[in-house]
Amino acid sequence: MERTLSIIKPDGVNRGLIGGVIKRLESSSLKILAMKMIWMTKPQAEGFYAVHKERPFFDSLTDFMTSGPVVVMVLEGENAIEKYRKLMGATDYKEAEEGTIRRDFATDIEKNVVHGSDSPESAAFEMGYFFNSFEIVG
Repeated sequence: MERTLSIIKPDGVNRGLIGGVIKRLESSSLKILAMKMIWMTKPQAEGFYAVHKERPFFDSLTDFMTSGPVVVMVLEGENAIEKYRKLMGATDYKEAEEGTIRRDFATDIEKNVVHGSDSPESAAFEMGYFFNSFEIVG
């Protein structure tokens, strides 16, 4: 079994999409091992997205991710990273496959509703960023 991090971004929380996203997770055989709602500070968002510090979108991304609460989750399942990334769809929702979370719910490339880890290494960092071992059930 593999684990990954999922974030329902501020646009998804604000638009009342938490339940819809969770339903899709559970329907795809991904088990939620931990979940909480938080409102990141700018330094917290900058730390989380530090890998993108030199990218031109870093400031707008961290501003967006601190604009409202997010729901962070640890997911588990067979090939959880790949399975969740397929369920999310392409970062640019216009290029995402029909039936994916981003294709169905996103409004622009940044406000694309969800985030997911892209590798086992990033998943380990990201899960540890938001959860300690006592908060993950399973």
